[in-house]
Amino acid sequence: MLDMELIRKDREAVATALAKRLDPAEVNRALDEIQRLDQERRALITEIDAERQRRKAEARAYAEAKRSGGTPQPVAPEAERKQLAELESQLDEVQSRLRATMSELPNLPADDVVAGGKEANRVVRTFGEPPAIEKVRDHVELSRALGLVDHERGVKLGGSGFWMYTGMGARLEWALVNWLIEQNIQAGYEFLLPPHLLLDSAGFAAGQFPKFHDDVYHIDKQSAARGQFLLPTAETAILGAFQDEILETGKLPLKAFAYTPCYRREAAGSHSDERGTVRGHQFNKVEIFQFTLPEQADAALESMVAHVEGLVGKLGLHFQTSLLAAGDASAAMRKTLDVEVWMPSTGKYKEVSSVSWGGDYQARRAAIRYREPGGKQTRFVHTLNGSALATSRLFPAILEQFQQPDGSVLVPEVLRDKLGAERLTPVR
Repeated sequence: MLDMELIRKDREAVATALAKRLDPAEVNRALDEIQRLDQERRALITEIDAERQRRKAEARAYAEAKRSGGTPQPVAPEAERKQLAELESQLDEVQSRLRATMSELPNLPADDVVAGGKEANRVVRTFGEPPAIEKVRDHVELSRALGLVDHERGVKLGGSGFWMYTGMGARLEWALVNWLIEQNIQAGYEFLLPPHLLLDSAGFAAGQFPKFHDDVYHIDKQSAARGQFLLPTAETAILGAFQDEILETGKLPLKAFAYTPCYRREAAGSHSDERGTVRGHQFNKVEIFQFTLPEQADAALESMVAHVEGLVGKLGLHFQTSLLAAGDASAAMRKTLDVEVWMPSTGKYKEVSSVSWGGDYQARRAAIRYREPGGKQTRFVHTLNGSALATSRLFPAILEQFQQPDGSVLVPEVLRDKLGAERLTPVR
C-alpha cells in the first residue's frame, strides 16, 4: 500500500499520480477519508499514551508512599480502567478502517507512465519482421491438424475454458517449460516450486485482494477456515513466501523464479484473438521475481525486460515491447512493460510477458524489509516480477509464425533437442 508519511507531506503529488488511474474526485474523497482517519488515529494514540503515563505515575507514587510509610493515594478507579480499554478498542477500529481504506488505493504510477488505457500504450521496441505466410491458418486449426491439443476433451474434463495437450503438443509444452527453467537458472534466478493453494494473506500482500478477490478460485470456508485460494500467478506465491521477513542487505537483489499452473476465473475468450490456448482458466507459466534495494530497482527492471526479450528472441519469434499506460497496468505496479508476440491469424500482437516494478507497495502490504549494514532501522524492499514466460501463448505463436505451406510447423531450434524433432507434421 502507499506510504502514509508521503500522503501527509505531499498529498498533492499523490493525488496527481493517482489521477492517472482514478477519477480525481474519487481520489480526493479517498484521501480526505484517509487523512481524517489518520488524524483520529494519532489523537487516540496521544490520549492513550497520556493515560498510560498518568497510571504509571500514580502506580509509582502509590508504591513510593507504601515504602516510605506514608498514606498512599488510591489507584485509578475501575471506571477509569474501563475508559482506557474503550480507547484502545476505538484505536483498533480506526486503524482497521484506515488500513482497509489504504489497501483499496492502487500504486502510484511512475513519472514516465501516462494516463489512459490500452489506447495510450506505447511501443518502445520491435524485434524482427512478421513472417511472410501466403495462406495463414490459425493456431486452433493447426493444433487440431497436428494432433497437439484436444479442445473437446478438455471441455469434457473441465468445462469451458480448458484444454488438454496431447502427443507432440504435450511434449512441446513441456519442452518449453523445461527450456525456460534452464534459461532462468542460467540467468541467476533460484528455482522454486511453491504450493498451488495459498492463504488469503498472500493475495492481500500481492495487492490482488480485496479488489480482485472474486477473480480467483477460493476453497470453501468449511474446508479452509483461514481462507485459501488457487494461485493465479506464481508472483503471488514468491512474494507471499517472504512475508514478515527482514532480508539480508548483502543478498539483495534476491532473484527467484517458479513454474506453476495458474488458475483464474476470468472468462475464456470467444474472440478470434483469444481462442484456443490464448486465454483460459488454467495455463502454465514460469515467473521471475526480484527483491531489491530501492536504488537497484531501475537496473533490475531493465535487466528483467532484456532477459524476457532475449528468451522470445531465442525462440525466433517476431515481437514487440510496449510501455503500458496507467489504466492498463496492474493496480499494484508503478510501471509495466509488456512483451507481445505477433499472431499472423489476427494481425495483432499478444502479450506473453508483463514485466513490472512495484516500488515498495507490495513490500508494505507484506512487511518485507531490509536493514542497512550496522543500522537498526529497517526499510521496505522494492519488488519486481515478470512472466518468463506464459507458455499457453508462446505455443500458438510458434504454431502460427513457423507454419509451412505443406501444413507442417517448424520447431524453434532451441527446442529441437528436447522435442526430438525439427518439424511437427499433420496426423495421418
